[in-house]
Amino acid sequence: MRTCVGCRVRTAKSGLLRLVAVEGVVVPDPRGRLPGRGAHLHPDLGCLELAERRRAFPRAFRVPGPLDTGALRAWLAEHAARQQDGRMVSDV
Repeated sequence: MRTCVGCRVRTAKSGLLRLVAVEGVVVPDPRGRLPGRGAHLHPDLGCLELAERRRAFPRAFRVPGPLDTGALRAWLAEHAARQQDGRMVSDV
């Protein structure tokens, strides 16, 4: 069980996306192989916004100052688009 840094809901590890801070940037780690301290987030833009509002990333990664979440936001938007495309194909 892991806790989402955005909504703070405990969920199975498989339902969350692992994140790693690399040189001040929050990077998604879907395979769970990148080195460093990890944090977990539901693969949802709403949870990302909650985490940003709560300033949860610096605490979760134990680093001072703000972190750039642009790469993570782009990855989540792409992931959501892929999910939407997959649903549309399977609905037809």
